[in-house]
Amino acid sequence: MSGTTLRTQLSQRHHVKISYISLQQWSACLTIAITMTVSLWGCANVPRQYVRMAEPDTTLTALTVHREMYRGKVVLLGGTIIEEEENGQDLWLHVINRPLDQDYIPHRPADTTGPEAGSYWVVVTKQQFPRQYRQWARMTMVGRVTGMQRYEEPVLSLLYVRGWGVSSAHHGVWENFDPNYIPSTPGSVKRN
Repeated sequence: MSGTTLRTQLSQRHHVKISYISLQQWSACLTIAITMTVSLWGCANVPRQYVRMAEPDTTLTALTVHREMYRGKVVLLGGTIIEEEENGQDLWLHVINRPLDQDYIPHRPADTTGPEAGSYWVVVTKQQFPRQYRQWARMTMVGRVTGMQRYEEPVLSLLYVRGWGVSSAHHGVWENFDPNYIPSTPGSVKRN
């Protein structure tokens, strides 16, 4: 009889052990899922609100060819600053296009002489814009198409930018606190 009791006790301990291990595995999976969700949400390259506002799959080629269709609309583009000008209260950034990947990270276009290798202008109030932007090697930008042209290139009014520095210490984010801001038009820019 004592042999039967021992087996029953071992079976009960084994059953308890299996339940405890299952609980530990489930807890570990839940912890990993929550951690990944929080880290991915916190590290998003572009806030969800801007992704929803932006015209989907906009390219520089589409923006250049169909200017009127995009006037006043929000677009998401990538780029690298090649020139800057100050005009009154505004800072004008001449940006060479860097197409965005699925994570909204800018990269050099596959064809560096094709239409996606073109450039555009971004305008922002210089008092609001951080000086750190000069350390950004690449940028992911959300901007409203102004309908203006500068040297036959489209002009965006900047709403949001994520700067990618050479090192992570130089990364930065800027957001326009007044999304309805429309810059004044300097004489060197023609309106469509």
